[in-house]
Amino acid sequence: MAKKVYVGNLSYGTTDSDLQNLFGPHGTVQSAQVIMDRDTGRSKGFGFVEMDSGEQAQAAITALNGQEVNGRALTVNEARPREERNGRGGVAGTSR
Repeated sequence: MAKKVYVGNLSYGTTDSDLQNLFGPHGTVQSAQVIMDRDTGRSKGFGFVEMDSGEQAQAAITALNGQEVNGRALTVNEARPREERNGRGGVAGTSR
């Protein structure tokens, strides 16, 4: 079963392809995505990599967490499920 990994503290020049190449030696990478700011189009400095299995994901976490890449120490751990957002801004429970 595929396992998603969070990668933080990426340099702003890191691409999806760079992430794929970084994780490739540790197993089969199903997808690699650097998260971009929708307004500026610039990297937010983190991304996600989906590995083929939990074992491969754990091997990548062990090998890469704290590893310096492009002058920055990576934070690599198991991705947590995305939190639900209600899509409504402002203060809850108020009406105008």
